[in-house]
Amino acid sequence: MTFRAFISVDVESTPKLSEFEKRLKGSDAPLKLVDLENIHLTLKFLGETDEALIDDIVKAMTLSIENVEPFTMEMKGTGAFPNLNYMKVIWVGLENADALVTIAKTLDRELTKLGFKREKRGFHPHITMARVKGARKKNILAQVINEHKGRNIRLSESGMHKIEKERAEQRRTNIHDCKRSEIFLAIFLSKLIILI
Repeated sequence: MTFRAFISVDVESTPKLSEFEKRLKGSDAPLKLVDLENIHLTLKFLGETDEALIDDIVKAMTLSIENVEPFTMEMKGTGAFPNLNYMKVIWVGLENADALVTIAKTLDRELTKLGFKREKRGFHPHITMARVKGARKKNILAQVINEHKGRNIRLSESGMHKIEKERAEQRRTNIHDCKRSEIFLAIFLSKLIILI
């Protein structure tokens, strides 16, 4: 049996993140906002994944943090992929996130050995806030992004890699309340603690 999966670090919302989300919503641009309860940092998108690979994925996840010391980073700045003239994704940036880059590279290398596609682009630590669904009100949206570009947006504590079944409504479910067929694993990695 297969499931759609990704590996991520959960991020707790903050008042400044909420403020940015409200400003995006207020732009009236065609956006699909990420629910603040579901904010996370994706380390690796796996796509359709065979259940038989779960143990090997766990090993790759564990290996990815083996030599990583606890570290501090913060959310700072905003932007859009690929750029402000042609926006597809609106993001909040992360500073002091070199350890995350190392983790993501290790995950990519180890998961490629299991048949997952290697990332073609370099890993740029960010938190996706919204997906842009059209060019309407693009100038207002760019203005909101630029207003928040240099601001610090504090990052709360998070210490979990998670691989889970993607849900159409993007709702997260507590791992302890689910059957194996719904969510396949959550590994609490005490070594990886992200704080402000």
